[in-house]
Amino acid sequence: MERVSILYLAPKAEEGNTVWPLKSVVKGKVHITSDPVKARNLISTHKFDVGLVQFEPFDETFFRGAIGDIFYYPEGSSIQWVALVSSASMQNEAVCQLIAEYFHDYHTLPFDADRLRITLGHASGMAGVKRRAFSREDEWISRYELIGSSPAMMRVLHGIDKVLSYDLPVLITGESGTGKELAALAIHNHSPRADGPFVAVNCAALPPNLIQSELFGYEKGAFTGAHQRKPGLIEKAGGGTLFLDEMGELPLDLQANLLRFLQQKTIYRVGGHEEIAVDVRIISATHVDLEEAVREGRFREDLYYRLNVLRIPMPPLRERAYDIEVLAEHFLNNFKKENACKARQFSRRALKAMRHYSWPGNVRELKNRVERALVMCEDLCITPVDLGLEEYSPQPFSLSLKAAKEQAEKDILNRALAQAGDSVLAAARLLGVSHVTLYRLIKKHAIKVHK
Repeated sequence: MERVSILYLAPKAEEGNTVWPLKSVVKGKVHITSDPVKARNLISTHKFDVGLVQFEPFDETFFRGAIGDIFYYPEGSSIQWVALVSSASMQNEAVCQLIAEYFHDYHTLPFDADRLRITLGHASGMAGVKRRAFSREDEWISRYELIGSSPAMMRVLHGIDKVLSYDLPVLITGESGTGKELAALAIHNHSPRADGPFVAVNCAALPPNLIQSELFGYEKGAFTGAHQRKPGLIEKAGGGTLFLDEMGELPLDLQANLLRFLQQKTIYRVGGHEEIAVDVRIISATHVDLEEAVREGRFREDLYYRLNVLRIPMPPLRERAYDIEVLAEHFLNNFKKENACKARQFSRRALKAMRHYSWPGNVRELKNRVERALVMCEDLCITPVDLGLEEYSPQPFSLSLKAAKEQAEKDILNRALAQAGDSVLAAARLLGVSHVTLYRLIKKHAIKVHK
């Protein structure tokens, strides 16, 4: 067995009687403590492979407190936790729930050197796999501040790379809540126009009778209440980017005016006669199928071709399953920085419920549900009930420990394949296994690979 660094936590940890069996099978350092706060401090200063938590004598208050203090400490995210528990305690429903919810494996006391060596070896190996397969959050956030590394998001980031240097109109398509404005802002912030203004207009939110004056501005006296000249949003975006969100909702008469501006790069204010040149890049976005809208006569075909020069489709969250957890963690951490809340992390059932849910509201819905859960949660862990996803949660104890391990293995394989862009060879290198082994595991779990 290779050298393993172990954190050992027990309600009454004593060096002499409880740790010597570990030292007979572990080639590495064993750090011992009975204080969860001290354990947390050790996690912040040491790189542990395995955390051992002894359940004897069992004290539910102690263990739930320990869970809150150490299991979700960021620096310990790759630690594989193993429970040391007696056969009698395994008859306790609370013990079974804790093990099923938080632990990678368990070892039945008394210590058995051969069994323990196998358990620790497997846990240590999984810790290494997890460190390689799961990047830290700051590595998941691209230079465009868009979160995710699923194949679908990689296509988005590649598309943004392509359009940055070309001062041409961009059309961003996708369902509501997929992050179209974030993509538009990313294009602006990394384009040659980054020093200019970014002006966002929600075409669906402006009253039809005000859209023209808001976009093009107006002269003094142009209509009742026009007491002074007012530049429009197009002028204000001069030298920068004008983002037209929900472009498919723009009335047909305004579509004609916008088409003229795109063709000539000039505008007239409402009530004005002076032609004004405006240097601005147009990025538009819509959840509407513009091709269908053109066929139905709801959208001008000539304007559609003017806007649809460069195109970036934003994927729905249901096609970004590998990104759900990291997005949820990102929203949770941001909320905790600005608000006091008791919850520290998602329970495993909550994570599974989020993966099983279809997210019709996409990333916006995920953010809202996480923030609501943090307000409503009265425990250290966010549950499916807090998220309003209880019907998508697997029932506790519905899986045997063997089935739970199988599911964990499948999850890691899926994440590694996603990070490798569905390349089996790259995923095998990432996981530190041969491609033959990985093919066998893919077949075992009936995982579909697209490359």
